[in-house]
Amino acid sequence: MASANEKQELEAPLVSVLAYPESEVVAPTIVIGPKDTTVVTGSEATLECIANASLIVSWKRDGRRLASGHRLIIPAPTSSDTGLYVCEALLSNSTAKPVEARAHLTVMEPPLLAAQPKRKIFADLDRNVDIPCLATGVPQPRIEWFKDAVPLSKLANPRYKVTAATGLTVRRVQPGDGGIFQCLARNAAGETQAHTQLLVSSAAPAFTFPPSDQTVTDGNTALFTCQTTGAPKSAIAWSKGSQVLASGSVQVPRFTLLQSGGLEIQPISFQDSGEYTCIASNSEGTINASATLTVWSRTVISVPPTDQRVIKGTTAILHCNATHDPRVNISFKWDRGGVPVLPTSGGRVSVRQGSLTIGQTWSGDIGDYTCTVTSQAGNDSRSARLEVIELPHSPRSLTARLNDSDSRSVLLSWLRPFDGNSPLLYYLLELSENNSPWKVYLSEVDPAVTAVSVGGLTPARTYQFRLCAVNQVGRGQYSAETQRLMLREEAPSAPPKNIVASGRTNQSIMVQWQPPPEPQLNGVLRGYVLRYRLAGLPGDYQEKNISSPETNYCLLKDLIIWTQYQIQVAAYTGAGLGVYSSPVTEYTLQGVPTAPPQEVEVVAINSTTIRFTWNPPPQQFINGINQGYKLLVWPEQSPEDAIVVTITPDYPGARHTGLVSGLKKFTWYFGSTLCFTTPGDGPRSTPTLLQTHEDTPGPVHHLSFTEILDTSLRVSWTEPEDKNGIITGYVLWWEVSGVESSREERSLSNTTLQYQLTGLTSTTLYTLQVAALTAAGRGVVTSSTISTGVPPELPGAPSNLVISNISPRTATLRFRPGPDGKTAISRWIVEGQVVKDDGKEEAWSVVYQKDNQPDADTLEIPNLSPFTQYRFRMQQVNIVGSSPVSAPSRVIQTLQAAPDTHPSNLTLLSATQTSLCFSWKPLPESEYNSSPETVGYRLRVWRTDGQGEDRTENVEGAGRTTEVTLEGLNPWTQYQIQIQAYNSIGPGPWSNTVAVRTAESVPSGSPVNVTAEAVLYSEKDSEGPPSVQVAKGEGSLSLVLGALQKYTVYVLQVLAYTQIGDGPPSNPILLRTKEDVPGPPVRMVFPEVRLSSVRVVWQPPTNPNGIILGYQISYRLDSRDPQRWTTVEVGSNARQFTVTGLSPEQTYVFQLTARTAVGWGKEQEALVVTTERRERPQPPRKLSAPQDGVESRCVRLHWVTGGSGSSPLRYFTLQVKELPSGDWSAHTADIPHNPFTSYKFRMLATNDVGDSVLSKETEAVTTLQDVPDDPPVILAVKPTTTTSVLVQWKRPSDDSINGMLTGYRLYYRELPVNTSTFTEAEVQATRNNTTSAFITKLKKFKHYQIVMTSYNIIGESPPSTPVEVSVGEAAPSVAPQSIRVSAVSPSILEVTWDTPPLETQNGLIQGYKIHYWERDKQNQSEKVKVIFVPDTRVQLTNLTSYTPYLVALTAFNTAGDGPPSDPRGARTLQSAPSQPSYLSFSEVTGGSVNVSWGAPLTPNGQLEGYRVIYQPTAPVQGVSKVVTVDVRGSWQRWLKVRDLTKGATYAFSLQALTVSYGPPIQANITAQPVQGSPGSPMEMSITKTSSALTIHWTEGDTGAAPVTGYVIEARPSALSERPFYEEWWFLLVMALVGLILILVLVFTLLLHGHSNKYKACGTGKHVSTAEESVTLDNGGFTALELNSRTLNTKNSFLKKNGTRSPPRPSPGGLHYSDEDICNNYNGAVLTESTTLTEKPTEVSESELTDSDYEDEQPKHSFVNHYMSDPTYYNSWKRQPKGLKGIGTPFGYEECATADTEPYYQTVVTQHSTGGAYTPTGQPAHTHVNPNTNPPGSRTPVTGFSSFV
Repeated sequence: MASANEKQELEAPLVSVLAYPESEVVAPTIVIGPKDTTVVTGSEATLECIANASLIVSWKRDGRRLASGHRLIIPAPTSSDTGLYVCEALLSNSTAKPVEARAHLTVMEPPLLAAQPKRKIFADLDRNVDIPCLATGVPQPRIEWFKDAVPLSKLANPRYKVTAATGLTVRRVQPGDGGIFQCLARNAAGETQAHTQLLVSSAAPAFTFPPSDQTVTDGNTALFTCQTTGAPKSAIAWSKGSQVLASGSVQVPRFTLLQSGGLEIQPISFQDSGEYTCIASNSEGTINASATLTVWSRTVISVPPTDQRVIKGTTAILHCNATHDPRVNISFKWDRGGVPVLPTSGGRVSVRQGSLTIGQTWSGDIGDYTCTVTSQAGNDSRSARLEVIELPHSPRSLTARLNDSDSRSVLLSWLRPFDGNSPLLYYLLELSENNSPWKVYLSEVDPAVTAVSVGGLTPARTYQFRLCAVNQVGRGQYSAETQRLMLREEAPSAPPKNIVASGRTNQSIMVQWQPPPEPQLNGVLRGYVLRYRLAGLPGDYQEKNISSPETNYCLLKDLIIWTQYQIQVAAYTGAGLGVYSSPVTEYTLQGVPTAPPQEVEVVAINSTTIRFTWNPPPQQFINGINQGYKLLVWPEQSPEDAIVVTITPDYPGARHTGLVSGLKKFTWYFGSTLCFTTPGDGPRSTPTLLQTHEDTPGPVHHLSFTEILDTSLRVSWTEPEDKNGIITGYVLWWEVSGVESSREERSLSNTTLQYQLTGLTSTTLYTLQVAALTAAGRGVVTSSTISTGVPPELPGAPSNLVISNISPRTATLRFRPGPDGKTAISRWIVEGQVVKDDGKEEAWSVVYQKDNQPDADTLEIPNLSPFTQYRFRMQQVNIVGSSPVSAPSRVIQTLQAAPDTHPSNLTLLSATQTSLCFSWKPLPESEYNSSPETVGYRLRVWRTDGQGEDRTENVEGAGRTTEVTLEGLNPWTQYQIQIQAYNSIGPGPWSNTVAVRTAESVPSGSPVNVTAEAVLYSEKDSEGPPSVQVAKGEGSLSLVLGALQKYTVYVLQVLAYTQIGDGPPSNPILLRTKEDVPGPPVRMVFPEVRLSSVRVVWQPPTNPNGIILGYQISYRLDSRDPQRWTTVEVGSNARQFTVTGLSPEQTYVFQLTARTAVGWGKEQEALVVTTERRERPQPPRKLSAPQDGVESRCVRLHWVTGGSGSSPLRYFTLQVKELPSGDWSAHTADIPHNPFTSYKFRMLATNDVGDSVLSKETEAVTTLQDVPDDPPVILAVKPTTTTSVLVQWKRPSDDSINGMLTGYRLYYRELPVNTSTFTEAEVQATRNNTTSAFITKLKKFKHYQIVMTSYNIIGESPPSTPVEVSVGEAAPSVAPQSIRVSAVSPSILEVTWDTPPLETQNGLIQGYKIHYWERDKQNQSEKVKVIFVPDTRVQLTNLTSYTPYLVALTAFNTAGDGPPSDPRGARTLQSAPSQPSYLSFSEVTGGSVNVSWGAPLTPNGQLEGYRVIYQPTAPVQGVSKVVTVDVRGSWQRWLKVRDLTKGATYAFSLQALTVSYGPPIQANITAQPVQGSPGSPMEMSITKTSSALTIHWTEGDTGAAPVTGYVIEARPSALSERPFYEEWWFLLVMALVGLILILVLVFTLLLHGHSNKYKACGTGKHVSTAEESVTLDNGGFTALELNSRTLNTKNSFLKKNGTRSPPRPSPGGLHYSDEDICNNYNGAVLTESTTLTEKPTEVSESELTDSDYEDEQPKHSFVNHYMSDPTYYNSWKRQPKGLKGIGTPFGYEECATADTEPYYQTVVTQHSTGGAYTPTGQPAHTHVNPNTNPPGSRTPVTGFSSFV
């Protein structure tokens, strides 16, 4: 190897230097020096050095010069070239010092393996083997070893040993050591490597690192290891279940088989969880191993921290929460700018559940905070910024000075304060005016300014100012207050306000006002100046100076009537007069006109109308608003009958016109007019006398005819009643009726009042007309007819009166005129009769007359009373006279209408401060004009001064109400009251106005002469009553309220009071007391205590005294230094905290305190023992209540604490039981007890584990007495005499007596009138067992106030509510006397009585109240009727018929009602019942039906029986027969009707009977079997023996149901021959004779007739009606057959049975009545069989005689049959009256001889199929007892109805 010098020589030629040409001579400087350079051996190295001029540059190394030139190049450097090279520059031929620059050259050599292993190395098991690998290079290479591409450092196999001298040594080779080993040498110049294969001798596979259970986060990579040994190398395969995931030949996505045999799963998912198996195999065998993969969800931050800006001193909470797999634990850490944030010992900084809490923040806490969550399932981090801001500082050097240019402004200046790290938003300027509280004056002053002018201030006031700055945090501290400045006084800048002017009289105006607003007074108010002048005129003002500032009104007098004035008011101060108010205009009140209308002209324009024309009075004489004109017209001779017509005013300048019509014709009248205003009428104009025009006269009167002959007659009349002028004559016409050509006329003088008509035709009807004449023409014609030779007669009465078109006041009457009496009808007279509700009828009176309408058949009746029942009758009048009155019409009721009048005697009974009580005399019922239930009264009330709105008060449904109280009025206010009546139709007229005034009361606004002020204050939204603090005297302007709760909003109100009472409170003011430190937290318990941890739970302080900002938990060992506390701070929302890291079995002291903005509050302290052996505590012992600790409302208890159970006691629970029967109730605080009450107590203790058992009960403890809590309640104060009152009260509740009640005290005093001075109260005591007392010796006609107290031995209760009473008149003390009640009608009771004795009336009795009710139904039916004096009789109407009533009376006066009388009773009379409740039909066949019905719902009396009427709805064979059956008694409600005509429909009507028949119930039934009924039996035959008949038959059609039985009927045959007068030929002869007689009679009437008008002819009808009537007496069951008969009333049956003859028949209706048929029927019913034979007839009713039917013998046809016996229908034998029942149950006795009518026998069988029936014994057997039915009998089925 060459030496260093040799090497230098060898390398020298390799260095070349680049030279640059020389430049001009300059100072040597190296511009670019050489740089340190590193190169690899063999690569070129270049160093460059540039100088500033043509300098000589040379290179040196180690002091040796190498070359010259700017660049030094080393082509192939080696490590020996490494060193320091120097570049030197010098100026040739110069002595200047050369300059140098240095650079270091480093030459590196890549690694070179000095020793390396063989390609294969064979090793035996458990032997060491060396694998050599050495390397050289510059710098020294670093060698790394790999096995199967895995660094050995990761394998961490302790058997692999790497040494720098030898390489790798594998100790104790194992099968798994087989594989490829790599040696990698590297340095900065490069790297090189060598490898070898280590072969282990043959062996079966064995796991060196079998797979192990893996837990991986979702999304990460899972890596299972599976390293094996074996020779040859094992083949690895991975499977999950039966699926191969990775092997040498299988590759599933995401699953990778690693070279080491492991399995990589990337990315992982939840579905990859499960068991994985590694299978290793070689030629020597196969092994496998399994591991489980668990996948966790990734931990991420779900609630990242957010940027926050907090206020200095507050708590900043940076929330950070993470979502993680529940199977992993997470941890949080915070850092700020990379520096960890650690919790502080004082608790200012804490981390809990990931959130960072920083308390008492300040500027040092500003920064970026990062939350990092770490866990086995991943990490995450998020950042947020925290900024801390604070309030700005207060402005400094605030000064104020007056502004010379503006007297109402002040100049302020200040220095800008610190802004609190937040830009200033604005300044807030406050001022205090006259020492008043500070108020904001300028709310937003520009933050850029430092001076401001404060304007708008009030003169003559003092001001102070203060200023604060506001930024985003809030308002900073106020600056120091300025000196107080006083502004100069000025004249008021505002006028007085609320100026009101009102005319008081017609020459005065009252002006009222209020002072100017206080801010605009500008000084001390000295007084007012009022000026006024005529409105609209330019005249000067008149002024009044009001020098008193307290006076706010002025009465202007001596003004002009009804003149408008303009009024202004100004206030003045010491600086001068202020501005005047806006003008207020007001009129003086109106006066009456003082001049009449001008130029009045009065002219008659026709016979009934006068026209007025006039000019208005001069405007200056009207003296008010012209309300109109009144035209007055009165007859010359009767000025009291003046007619007044009101005319509304027209345009003032126009001439007015008015008409007065409706005057009498041709009559002298005076006419005058006047002008009127609201106060009244002006003077009348001069009366003008004038006469209405002449007109045609009215009709002549008393037109009559005399001397009526065949060819002449005399007509006479009298003058018209209404001449309407001067009668100049009469005109008379006559003519043959209907023949105008025969008309003749005569003009007669005015003195002619009769005329003889001659030359008339005999027996001819003439029409005559007479009219009077005046200059105006012919008057009303009076007409009549007369027949010559036939004198006129009185007319007949009208008939068929029908009322229609009924309205409230009119009705239309239609009628059929009666015979006119052979002359024309001249007048119709209508009479009316009022029918009361009780049926009482008034006398008939004429209600309407109509003249000169002879052919009328309809009249309109006017002037009726509304809602009144009328019936009408008529008369018609001709020249002879009046006809008889007609039959009355039906009763009608006119419709309702509004009342016509108002109640009278509206009187004020009493007045309170807010109410008025009025009474009045109600309308009589006759003036209701509607139903009494709809009548009411309406009061209208309004203030006299016009303020407020009109108000109405309705008293509904109270037609008899006499008083009402109006509430809600203003005190001491005058009101105007009117009353009207109203009903369902509308209101009536208003009454006259009554002026009243309410009583005096407390002030309603700011009171005058206030003697004290009270302050009411209460906690906002609290339920308790407000606290009251009184400030005595008038001068109090401020009041300090103490003992308030801290940081609580209070409502403050101020009111003034006088001795009358309190005024209204002021508007509420909300104020909050200042914040303070809080009270201790409450309910501090430790529910979970462990050996090393406890959980503390608490509730916020009872008195937070501010906003709770957080809590502090402090704890220490009880035995340790008391000053060594461990402190934790939590947020304001925290209610629990777990303290960990405690020592077991130790006693700890815990303190808990809360913090507000003011600071930390009082601590709550408790002891805790860290043990798990805790037990419930022992109960307290020796619980007692010593007597010296017992008071009226509290009890002091003593006890000894029991064992704590290794857990400190937290509190005691006391249970109390009120004796004798109260329940135990628990209390945890002081227990308020009721005085004088016995209690027992028991107690339990509570620790953190739970409650102890209850202690023993104490002995009974009785609290002491106390004053009563409540006074008695005064129920009523009633005057009993004119000098005494009765006070009634209710005892206070037992709970409020608080001891033994001694008695009551009544305090009473006289109330003053119009003064405010009270008299001294007097007292009267009563015992405790009374509830009423009399106060006597009072003064008459005085007003008293009464209060009460209850008292015991301790003292008195508070007073009761005062009650006022007027003395001087008392309610009557005795009830009305001699009360008598009697029935007048079914709905009316009459009550009469006598007045109470005079000495007991206690005043003037106003009326009586009649209370009446149905007996035993007082609560449901009681009614009251009010009667006013002097009546002592009343009829109670609209009562229920036949009902017992009780009546009690009270008398009343203005003081109240007297005591009621003892009830007196009476029963109303009977009346007609209501209709039966139902009507039904059963057993309907072709010839019979069973009728049944129900009793009336309201019988209205004792039921006497029923009436059944039926008839066919259409004539049967030309005959319509009406049959009537009367059923005696009330219990029988069925009837069997037989022998109907099959297929005919019958109408049934049924009525019940008491004193009369009630309304009917009606139904129709068709006589035919109902659908589904059985058919007739077939093949009927009879076999007989000596004593029996056997009937055989076969069954017919069964119908829709099985046959239940058969009805067998029988009757004897009629064997006797008919008499000759019943033969047809005899009847025919008699009919012909009757016809001849009728013709003779008609011919005779025709000879005497003179006019066809009077011919009458009868018309016959081809359908006749027969009526029959039967009375059934309910003495026994009744069965009856009634047959149609000829009317022979003399047959033997009727005579023997004592019945009367039937009435005479008429051809229009045949009526028969058997009223006296036997009352007792014992089952035998006789039938009367006759034949009805009727033919159409034309004989009039008047011509039928009694003898026409008397001698006819009865026929025996069976037409109708009745049966009401519910037993076997086996007989119709009729039993005579008086027949008694036979002793044997089946006995009977006949009541008729052989000449009586035959009978049917009816038998009901119960065979359901055809068969035979044999009656045994006699023909008829029934049960004697009528009330029982034998088995198998049939009764009518009630409730069943069949309609066919």
